[in-house]
Amino acid sequence: MKKYFITGLLIWIPLYITIAVLAWIVNLLDGWIMPWLPQHLNPQIIFGFSIPGLGVVLCAFILFASGVIGANVLGQRVVRLWESMLARIPVVKSLYYSIKQVSDTLFSSDGRAFSKALLVQYPREGIWTIGFLTGTPGADVTQQIGDGYISIYVPTTPNPTSGFFLMLPAADAIELDMSVDEALKYIISMGVVAPPSRTPESSIFLLD
Repeated sequence: MKKYFITGLLIWIPLYITIAVLAWIVNLLDGWIMPWLPQHLNPQIIFGFSIPGLGVVLCAFILFASGVIGANVLGQRVVRLWESMLARIPVVKSLYYSIKQVSDTLFSSDGRAFSKALLVQYPREGIWTIGFLTGTPGADVTQQIGDGYISIYVPTTPNPTSGFFLMLPAADAIELDMSVDEALKYIISMGVVAPPSRTPESSIFLLD
């Protein structure tokens, strides 16, 4: 009975958590988007009941439309004008450009942030952990520590949104033959969900 009970838990727990997370996202976006709809377009006014998930659809449409507008010349001018206005507000300027720099680095299609999973010795020699390449140290730091260093983010388990930022010699990092998604699953599962076995071709990571 214990075996069957645990098997049932393993079937239903992931399904329940997945549904709960999706429901939370839908409710969150509905709560953000729906109050901005004009009254004559609000399903609650028209039909007398709300439509779950409509906020998700509207949010996706807004993001897609913003991307289309921002990709052309006129849209880029509007964005630059908007950013120049924000640059004149002292506190908003620092916050906005800090967030923008991080988001541009993380989500850029040609960026190197989180593009490789690396094996490093941390917090001391002989103890290994998985980190992610985030780039190279800035010019001021490079003047102090020298060339040949890389920047790595080492996430904590099971919550990878917190972690440690390290700068170490590129020769001390081993590039793993696994994708970033596989490495994240490995970290979140505390080593339980191991990536599929491949032909070992790991080598010392060389800085481009």
